Amino acid sequence: MEPLAPIIRDRVCGGPDPLAVAFNRRSWLRGAAGLGGAAWLTAVANVLADQPSLGRHEPAQSIILLWMAGGPSQLETFDPHPGHAISGPTQAIDTALRGVQLAEGFERVAAEMGSISLVRSLLSKEGDHERGTYLVKTGYRPDPTVIHPSLGAICCHELSPGKTEIPRHISILPGQWPSRGGFLGDQYDAFKTFDPREKVPDIASRVAASRVRERLDDLQVVEQAFAAGRERDVAATRHEATMADARRMMTSEQLKAFDVASESAALRADYGDTPFGRGCLAARRLIEVGVRCVEVTLSGWDTHAKNFTGHREQLRILDPAFAALIKDLRSRGLLERTVVMCGGEFGRTPAINRLDGRDHWPHGFSMALAGGGLRGGAVIGATDPEGSKAVADPHSIGDVHATVLTALGIDPRKENISASGRPIKLADGKPIAALLG
Repeated sequence: MEPLAPIIRDRVCGGPDPLAVAFNRRSWLRGAAGLGGAAWLTAVANVLADQPSLGRHEPAQSIILLWMAGGPSQLETFDPHPGHAISGPTQAIDTALRGVQLAEGFERVAAEMGSISLVRSLLSKEGDHERGTYLVKTGYRPDPTVIHPSLGAICCHELSPGKTEIPRHISILPGQWPSRGGFLGDQYDAFKTFDPREKVPDIASRVAASRVRERLDDLQVVEQAFAAGRERDVAATRHEATMADARRMMTSEQLKAFDVASESAALRADYGDTPFGRGCLAARRLIEVGVRCVEVTLSGWDTHAKNFTGHREQLRILDPAFAALIKDLRSRGLLERTVVMCGGEFGRTPAINRLDGRDHWPHGFSMALAGGGLRGGAVIGATDPEGSKAVADPHSIGDVHATVLTALGIDPRKENISASGRPIKLADGKPIAALLG
């Protein structure tokens, strides 16, 4: 009789090439006859218990958001329709997934599509940049009565801080509307920094360590005197906690994670010699030291004019950085514990305007998702090649947030209480089942 464990592992748990696995009904029948029903089921259970890959992986721990500020065109990125009038001159290329194409210019990302899934049917009711950014980053439409926390802020609030000594929510190359902590508190705002080629500003003291200690001692005297009789008011400001966090960060070895110059020249070149490429490399380094969410912004997607040349220029920056990030995370064993998101506040119109551009379009746009135990190589939804019909299998931004939170082991239905006492769910949507392994 053939050994049972290899048979079960190959068939149920997957191998390097499932099509080459020799597994058939006769093997199962011989196993069942040789062991008896109960023993056969026990053997199956024992083998399955040894396999962490069967949907029982550990939850993800971090998010990297590649934020395409301005609203990238789905037709020139993740959802091309070559040969149709709405495409203009945009051509498509094949990817590692049979039958799935990306826009020309995404050659390196195309090779990584086995690890990346696409949601091509996102709908939004916000066609304004600021309001659309708010919706995609928080999962909620703007509301004058409350400021919602961003997805990264929720991640930091809900997950353990671990031993991280630097901010756990970081925005590199921040745009006009970086992610906020909202009603969870300003302590969950993203820490803003710029091109990682430069040192993080205002970290190193300008005076000797002894002088710093004297200044802190003097400050403590003033703070104690001020706090006398005002303990509750002082606590509400979080001034002491903020000062302590800042001092801990200034002396932390984890600050080295921002220093991409310590990486090899070959790896830096792989990401691309651009601020965005360096930002993506820094994001990987920050995730390694326990940062929960890193947002890296690539501005320049608001192509009301010269859409096609504008997107070609943008892809020359995005393609190497996005592909290198996926490959780098995978090689270091970090991809399974890191959700990578790539998208913007909306898409662009199927119609091409008089300036050879595309205008705002929240009625069917795309986002790429990878890692974090999410299924790779899936394509969710579809847009009409003629640009006139509604999308197939539509999904809301709330659905994407619920999916990512689920991958992080966070219940998207959980409610937090706003400052006004209003219960608000972490995500106003349902997880996309096809993306959850």
